[in-house]
Amino acid sequence: MQLNELVAYTDRLLGVANFNDYCPNGLQVQGRPEVTTLVGGVTACQSLLDAAIAQQADAVLVHHGYFWKGENPCITGMKRRRLATLLRHDLSLLAYHLPLDAHPELGNNVQLARVLDLTVTGITGGHGRSPGLVMLSEPTVPLRGEEFAARLAARLDREPLYIAGGDPAIHRLAWCTGGGQSFIETALDAGADAFLTGEASEQTVHFARENGLHFFAAGHHATERYGVQALGAHLAERFGLRFIFIDIDNPV
Repeated sequence: MQLNELVAYTDRLLGVANFNDYCPNGLQVQGRPEVTTLVGGVTACQSLLDAAIAQQADAVLVHHGYFWKGENPCITGMKRRRLATLLRHDLSLLAYHLPLDAHPELGNNVQLARVLDLTVTGITGGHGRSPGLVMLSEPTVPLRGEEFAARLAARLDREPLYIAGGDPAIHRLAWCTGGGQSFIETALDAGADAFLTGEASEQTVHFARENGLHFFAAGHHATERYGVQALGAHLAERFGLRFIFIDIDNPV
């Protein structure tokens, strides 16, 4: 599979042009022109790059890549080591951030719903070139907050931070994976009585308590493991690639 064709297809599939993101989406580092083995992971850390080289990969597919807005542009230290590894081994890096969160079939939000047996009943939080990133679900039978916290721990292998809401039962759940804690107000405005994300900010806890919301923070990494897996599997099936997902654990 030619690298340029793979990138062009994936860019179209995820609708990269529809997003105003914090980083470049698509091909971030160009390697060899042909791809037969693709390694996927959440973040393009050094451990993932080393594992990809051990698998004789041609390209690495991640959710968290490089070149974020506001970061120091100098190629020094950790950034130099990572880029040197990619260039030395002629290894391409493909990164998809918000487009991989929002995709209606392969995205992190939808894939997390499948892991947790949730049915998406609505999407909100979109504006301009930022499509909706907050998913909504109404459980058929009201779900107790403690029960959902236990489900998160069992399915994600990660004990969540849980702040109990005013009503013990959850009637409408909203979620946004990763660092989506700032969407908690969007969730409340959408009528949710529970909100799930990856991380928690100090003020998020107070907002949940004072508005009677159940709040769950299940880990940025833990909630965003599934989009890359789904996308990589799709690309492997479509183009006959060898795809390997490597989970470099992160407790955050």
